Amino acid sequence: MPSTPSTPSTPPSARTSPTPAPRHTIDETFLALPLRPLADAALARAAALGAEHADFRFERIRSGNWRLRDARPEGSADTTETGYAVRVVHGGAWGFASGVETTPDAAARTAERAVAMAGLSAEVIAAAGGGERVELAPEPGHGDRTWVSSYLVNPFEVPEAERMALLADYSGRLLSGEGVSHVDTTLWAVQENKFYADTAGTVTTQQRVRVAPELTAVAVDPDSGRFDTMRTLAPPAGRGWEYLTGTGWDWDDELARIPGLLAGKMAAPSVEPGRYDLVVDPSNLWLTIHESVGHATELDRALGYEAAFAGTSFATFDKLGTLRYGSPVMQVTGDRTAEHGLATIGWDDEGVQAQSWDLVRDGILVGYQTDRRMARLKDLGRSNGCAFADSPAHVPVQRMANVSLRPAPGGPSTEELISGVERGIYVVGDNSWSIDQQRYNFQFTGQRFYLIEHGRLAGQLRDVAYQATTTDFWNAMEAVGGEQTYVLGGSFLCGKAQPGQTAAVSHGCPSALFRDISILNTEQEAARA
Repeated sequence: MPSTPSTPSTPPSARTSPTPAPRHTIDETFLALPLRPLADAALARAAALGAEHADFRFERIRSGNWRLRDARPEGSADTTETGYAVRVVHGGAWGFASGVETTPDAAARTAERAVAMAGLSAEVIAAAGGGERVELAPEPGHGDRTWVSSYLVNPFEVPEAERMALLADYSGRLLSGEGVSHVDTTLWAVQENKFYADTAGTVTTQQRVRVAPELTAVAVDPDSGRFDTMRTLAPPAGRGWEYLTGTGWDWDDELARIPGLLAGKMAAPSVEPGRYDLVVDPSNLWLTIHESVGHATELDRALGYEAAFAGTSFATFDKLGTLRYGSPVMQVTGDRTAEHGLATIGWDDEGVQAQSWDLVRDGILVGYQTDRRMARLKDLGRSNGCAFADSPAHVPVQRMANVSLRPAPGGPSTEELISGVERGIYVVGDNSWSIDQQRYNFQFTGQRFYLIEHGRLAGQLRDVAYQATTTDFWNAMEAVGGEQTYVLGGSFLCGKAQPGQTAAVSHGCPSALFRDISILNTEQEAARA
């Protein structure tokens, strides 16, 4: 059996690199747009028509995607969406309209359409027998504020030739590795500019930059035709081009190791199903947090407002303060302030300042993620700032914060967690997953798995999936690692709402030890299906 590492598989630099201070201001071409005249015209017209609340949001979102196959360019896209939206509460109902014509008269007409839409909504609600009036949790006016995310080099300012040369170099390194047959490389990048103003006096101008690089090596056995893959573990991040050149991730180390890891995976035996102790690396655990904690603690889901599409939650409101979500070592926060977090902002799309708060404390459900409407429905006081729209053509909805499992102060290393396992599996990297609409029954796979015997790694395994209910899994968590094991993972593509919207979100976590978890053999399960 090929040798396996005795250290965690996430590059150490991902855990310990110092973070340079951001060096950017808002893009001058965005500031040159007639943002304030448009907002003034729209808000004044909405107020004149009797709106109880009105907000104006102007967005410019630039999205880039570059793809290579075997170190050769395969495709690219660089698109920009620009427009604005007016949202009102009028007569106790929502109204929303969007536009692209950048004149004050057009903005005022957009406000008129939003008010008219609120009137139609009120008529429909009345015809259906009445319903709840829209009321918003209080939020003070914040005046005129500016916020820029933490990055050094805007990826869109890097020359195309330089960008493609680096991606080709990384692809070529993997492709030259022994046993690697193909390499797929993708880079996503987004620059998001938002201007917001409301009738309470908040005016915010923000700029966020995020990147998601990903390389996948493919090995093919020429005799049997069997193949397998190994993907980089570098998570998407609220960083710039510097992330691809060594700030926050050790690409040299990871690219050098993947061919050997993939060879080990190809040669690994299939897992024997049963019950095992698990040590789960943050590169895998972030996704379990996203699906079983992040979505389950969205208050709109818990109250049934997403039942028609995104689903509901087993963590219903009547369980707040009493539900034993996990073991006493489980401490989970919602956070819109984490540096380099994909859901990190200065103010949300309702003018609420970014915050951090507890969702699970000592294993007990103590909080939810809210927007102003959801917070007011349950008299929770101020919203914790989770309203977001992915486009100027879309209405803001409650979206996920950076939901993270906290490390144990002075806690153990990943190696120390592994040393406490007699028979188990070390899980690294995310892959496929399945979970029910209430976020309760689930199973997850990974990029690679190592058998643990007598506290040591004993080679890779194949075809592994872990299965549990949310509360059984988190109550089986015996220990979490220390700060040195903490990594911020995440996704660019969390989906929700109708019409569908996507949002980027991060989830930080340490390595963690779980006892007596059910393990399936995915190959055997597929054969039975």
